[in-house]
Amino acid sequence: MLRTQRIETMSEKVTKSEDEWRAELSPDQFRVLRQKGTERAFTGAYWNNHDEAMYVCAGCGAKLFASDTKYDSGSGWPSFTAPTSGVEVMCSRCGGHLGHVFDDGPGPGGKRFCINSASLRAEPKKETPQK
Repeated sequence: MLRTQRIETMSEKVTKSEDEWRAELSPDQFRVLRQKGTERAFTGAYWNNHDEAMYVCAGCGAKLFASDTKYDSGSGWPSFTAPTSGVEVMCSRCGGHLGHVFDDGPGPGGKRFCINSASLRAEPKKETPQK
């Protein structure tokens, strides 16, 4: 069952013209985020990434998913069991299309957030200083 949900992240909305988005995003990012495209399975930068990171919206930087909720769904897209907050696979801050959520995921919620790598940017977690 395909569902669309909104990930509520930051209250400040980001509004830009299509020309501004096109100038700031790569062609793949623009196609996915602004035109609701989907990248081919097993081709995105993050489908097989296992680094600890916070996955943020490639359009506006809103925090979306933590790496500890990422898992290998076998689908060829980065998959997560839960967003950092809220519930849609469109960024509520900039309106960018992120991917889709399905009811066949692991974990207590049973959700699989299937996200296009082109809609994400992984920001490595900062290590906390040892005391």
